[in-house]
Amino acid sequence: MSARLPLFLRGLRRPPRPPGPPLRLQAPGRASSSGRGGGGGGGEGLLGQRRLQDAQAGNSRGQGSRAPSARDSIVREVIQNSKEVLSLLQEKNPAFKPVLAIIQAGDDNLMQEINQNLAEEAGLNITHICLPPDSSEDEIIDEILKINEDTRVHGLALQISENSFSNKVLNALKPEKDVDGVTDVNLGRLVRGDAHECYVSPVARAVVELLEKSGVNLDGKKVLVIGAHGSLEAALQCLFQRRGSMTMSSQWKTPQLQSKLHEADITVVGSPKPEDIPLSWIQPGTTVLNCSHDFLSGRLGCGSLGVHFNGLIAEDDVSLLAAALRIQNMVSSGRRWLREQQHARWRLHCLKLQPLSPVPSDLEISRAQTPKAVDVLAKEIGLLADEIEVYGRSKAKVRLSLLERLKDQADGKYVLVAGITPTPLGEGKSTVTVGLVQALTAHLNINSFACLRQPSQGPTFGVKGGAAGGGYAQVIPMEEFNLHLTGDIHAITAANNLLAAAIDTRILHENTQTDKALYNRLVPLVNGVREFSSIQLARLKKLGINKTDPSTLTEEEISKFARLNIEPSTITWQRVLDTNDRFLRKMTIGQAHTEKGYSRQAQFDIAVASEIMAVLALTDSLTDMKERLGRMVVASDKNGQPVTAEDLGVTGALTVLMKDAIKPNLMQTLEGTPVFVHAGPFANIAHGNSSVLADKIALKLVGEEGFVVTEAGFGADIGMEKFFNIKCRASGLVPNVVVLVATVRALKMHGGGPSVTAGVPLKKEYTEENIQLVADGCCNLQKQIQIAQLFGVPVVVALNVFKTDSRAEIDLVCELAKRAGAFDAVPCYHWSVGGKGSVDLARAVREAAGQGSRFRFLYDLQLPIVEKIRTIAQAVYGAKDIELSPEAQSKIDRYTQQGFGNLPICMAKTHLSLSHQPDKKGVPRDFILPISDVRASIGAGFIYPLVGTMSTMPGLPTRPCFYDIDLDTETEQVKGLF
Repeated sequence: MSARLPLFLRGLRRPPRPPGPPLRLQAPGRASSSGRGGGGGGGEGLLGQRRLQDAQAGNSRGQGSRAPSARDSIVREVIQNSKEVLSLLQEKNPAFKPVLAIIQAGDDNLMQEINQNLAEEAGLNITHICLPPDSSEDEIIDEILKINEDTRVHGLALQISENSFSNKVLNALKPEKDVDGVTDVNLGRLVRGDAHECYVSPVARAVVELLEKSGVNLDGKKVLVIGAHGSLEAALQCLFQRRGSMTMSSQWKTPQLQSKLHEADITVVGSPKPEDIPLSWIQPGTTVLNCSHDFLSGRLGCGSLGVHFNGLIAEDDVSLLAAALRIQNMVSSGRRWLREQQHARWRLHCLKLQPLSPVPSDLEISRAQTPKAVDVLAKEIGLLADEIEVYGRSKAKVRLSLLERLKDQADGKYVLVAGITPTPLGEGKSTVTVGLVQALTAHLNINSFACLRQPSQGPTFGVKGGAAGGGYAQVIPMEEFNLHLTGDIHAITAANNLLAAAIDTRILHENTQTDKALYNRLVPLVNGVREFSSIQLARLKKLGINKTDPSTLTEEEISKFARLNIEPSTITWQRVLDTNDRFLRKMTIGQAHTEKGYSRQAQFDIAVASEIMAVLALTDSLTDMKERLGRMVVASDKNGQPVTAEDLGVTGALTVLMKDAIKPNLMQTLEGTPVFVHAGPFANIAHGNSSVLADKIALKLVGEEGFVVTEAGFGADIGMEKFFNIKCRASGLVPNVVVLVATVRALKMHGGGPSVTAGVPLKKEYTEENIQLVADGCCNLQKQIQIAQLFGVPVVVALNVFKTDSRAEIDLVCELAKRAGAFDAVPCYHWSVGGKGSVDLARAVREAAGQGSRFRFLYDLQLPIVEKIRTIAQAVYGAKDIELSPEAQSKIDRYTQQGFGNLPICMAKTHLSLSHQPDKKGVPRDFILPISDVRASIGAGFIYPLVGTMSTMPGLPTRPCFYDIDLDTETEQVKGLF
């Protein structure tokens, strides 16, 4: 696919490059004009020089030849059109810079000059990858595969020898980047008649366009394609046939060549003419076009047809026009790429469900469905190959670079799933969340994403079990979801405990060393040089010491720098473990003789209660996470000033441990719709919501008409309140709808039904119809609806139906919910049939989202800490007032004095009641809410009061879930997980 190259460029040929490793002559960026290339701004540049060279060379042509100006006008038209299209694309997408990559394996750089100059005129960027001439097939393919995965590159061309054009090489190209139309996919589409869906060979197009623009009527003409091979031959034949020509193909050594030449009206020469083939075989008046040698090889044609016919000889014309048409293909490639990045309804291959009755266990259902490969799912929802990191077959991390790429994309609708006050068994918020997105995407064909928290190992092996949803509305594979996933909680545990170790170690060393010895160890002499690390320089600046040379500090400055003077009784940072272990709630550390008598009382929290988990859930970038980790307050010094992770010098190390955990985890539902699983702060200890980053990425991916459904932990009084007042403040996102989950079972409990205990069979009140209990218990549902209305967001009640619920009970709940102010109330059957059972809920949510949200926060951050606590207690819980313990009041005074009084409040309260007493069901009234302690998560950005006897380390029950969990050692399958 080449032509005899333009005369004016022959002087620009560079000396051959000696063999060696691949050389990238130019990184992706604006193509530079080289040699005599010039710019394309004033109508000169490459084409202007071309006309000058034509005039100087006195190109002699036959009577049918076109004048150089006419020939050049075709090329200029193509380039100008490409330039205009590209400019329009860049007006709407200023950061868009399409890049053409050319892999060259050979010594001739002449085609490089043509590509660079035309790219410059059109406004494209270009990069050359130069390989030695003797590069093997595998070496060329390796370079192709690298370019395939480089999202900066939108087109790829091969400038290699004809012998290197094997099927293996050609089909290594991604069809969407194959701007020369050489892959089987593009050729197949061309042959099938789908030229608008593929890239057509620029050389073949150049041949046809030169003929048509010269006034040659191709209809009924006999065209002989001689000496062409592979994709060029196929493309030429197809294009000529589309225009009504009769095509013949022949090689130079074919016995009937002379007779075929005599018959031809048009001859297209695809390779150099052998010396033993006389020119006289070509009849006078025949139109001849020379595109000898593969255009991509960059080699000069030899044996050129240097005779005059009455027809057209276009030796240089084909090459130059083909180069221009390649640029046009490049612009089309960029346009397609941009279109794919913009919001469009996903072409998602949803997985079919075959629900069974009775419904099998969650694990059996999960195992019965084969998930799509996660890289396939990622591509379906618009993720690029370099934006995911695959973990196994069914889960992947998504890189944050996606947010920059889609920053101009409109967000979708934002839906929060909350619930009424639950029983200890849970009422199915995760199941409703999954069922809702399955209904939206798999059944209503609306882009939707579920954003869920990662479950802690504590409840998984304790009482509650897994949190992947349930029945035919769950995330798969559920055992991977419920266990280690991609190791985020392990990373949090490691980071948290590193900081805890740093605190006690620093106290020990300060207690046992002089100022000078301590300073010498903190700033050691290394290879004769002593210097501060960057984090130590930041501490000096914080202390007001403007010095960078360790030898210049005074004794006072050395003491000030080296000693944190932590007051052990003020340490709030605890070690963590992702296991329910009640015996770690209080303990004594430092009893070994090596700790030199330093011991103190300490405790463990469960890992998901770590402030680092809260930081992960609320951060919006790696930079922000690092700053938040550094701001975490771990104690106070002996002067009452806060001591932070930054003071301890551990910020960078914490960030390193968390650098992968910050990326959301991509999984899928049973019906193959996308799910983000990221972060898992407890709702009764922390703020109980999945990550801001997962929500933000999902909102971009679904597009303006799509939905992101995220879940808040426990009842609306806890998880939803914190979602609005803490998470929405951190993210800046505004919710459109609240879905409030209720069950007849929980309502009966609130209506006075007997206690519900995990592992104990339900009493008959819960398995038989009891209208009165349901009616009495709807007071809790009505209260939770009112709580949502405090924030100005429309509420849709989702009644999670169990098989024991009667029609009368279901109808009563829906009627009372609407009377209480719900926008709609819908029974849901996703547990038993999947997304199909939540289609009515999906329609109600879509309609409610169209009503518009008048979202508002519950309190002003500038209010005193005590007033913010009181506002939540009275407006949300229904308390008469609050009561602060002396310790709580002391902490509030300290945090206010330290400048933390303007942070939002994160109440640590039981989830089993609106009050602080778990056994108080329904809607307790006129109670005093006791605040036993107050802690500060400064890095996460909130103050959290502890209500009553709230524990931050759960315990195991008498019969934990682990009794039923086992591994089949032959199949390696988990059994009994849920």
